[in-house]
Amino acid sequence: MGEELRRINTRGAGNGRVPSDTGRRRGAVDWIACGVAGLLLVSSTACAGTAAVPGKSAVESASPGVAPPGSATSRSAPTPVAAPTAALTGASAPHKQPAYASKALEVLATLPVKGRAPKTGYSRGQFGQAWADVDRNGCDTRNDTLRRDLTAEALKPGTRGCVVLSGILKDPYTARLINFRRGADTSSAVQIDHVVALSDAWQKGAQRLSPAQRLAFANDPLNLLAVDGPANMQKSDGDAATWLPPNKSYRCAYVARQISVKASYALWVTRAEHDAMARILADCPGALAPTGRQPTTPAPAAPPARKAPATAPAPVAPAPPAPVPAAPVPAAVYYANCTAVRAAGAAPIRLGQPGYSSKLDRDGDGVGCE
Repeated sequence: MGEELRRINTRGAGNGRVPSDTGRRRGAVDWIACGVAGLLLVSSTACAGTAAVPGKSAVESASPGVAPPGSATSRSAPTPVAAPTAALTGASAPHKQPAYASKALEVLATLPVKGRAPKTGYSRGQFGQAWADVDRNGCDTRNDTLRRDLTAEALKPGTRGCVVLSGILKDPYTARLINFRRGADTSSAVQIDHVVALSDAWQKGAQRLSPAQRLAFANDPLNLLAVDGPANMQKSDGDAATWLPPNKSYRCAYVARQISVKASYALWVTRAEHDAMARILADCPGALAPTGRQPTTPAPAAPPARKAPATAPAPVAPAPPAPVPAAPVPAAVYYANCTAVRAAGAAPIRLGQPGYSSKLDRDGDGVGCE
């Protein structure tokens, strides 16, 4: 988001640090553009030249259809479908393609439509440390995202493959090729954008999230893109009603990603924002939204106990007691890393289970923290 990236760390290349961001190493966690099972994106065939929303299912820790607390609007989430396997094409497509689920228009229909809440109390600090190393891979979120989104990148020796010194960005917002070079006067040419700006999120439901959920939101690869710096500054904290990428071929993917992020964190949209999104998607009605974590599924109902026959020639053993249904899982389940998963006794965690995310599933086989 533009307002945050004005403050990116531009210390010299010699100090071994660079403005930070989310994600993991390329090939590890690519929520934004990875082909990880359980993720969602917009297909290039459905939306000419577009990429999809991050690559997850329709929710982060709450179902996309779950309205924020106190909201009168709550609809059922669309049923995920099998992920296509065709690779993305187009000038601004990410390097890799996440899995797909529901159509972006269907997910949009689940988002509550409300007015903006006051911005009172908002600060960057409400979303935790900027570009924190949330996945504990020893590298900040900014560098994780640069490694994911750049090509031909050069890494700084002695940083365990973390710090990006240079690379080439195929910018989705402008469709330009940008040469990135780390340095006090050059790093800002490529910035990491919060697709749903932090300030916008704060005014549309993030005030009600826990500090841990807001930290996850600010560092979620689904909500992060390496983009042209000036375009990001122009966007600032605008929503789809006030700013869209100059690259029109990317607008379907951009809007679909915003929808997925908002669904993943149970945020809402304003009427103007909703209508702008619907207008963009009208040109690509088959566009698929990448999503966050898979929605939790209710525990199966216990089968009814069988009744003994009215008359029996001999006594029969009593029917076994019906299994006790599992306790309901809270809507918001978040694990910062595999250590937290194991501490909670949830390892290995599988695709579709509460708290599963692609960052916990390094090899993308649907089983994390093995």
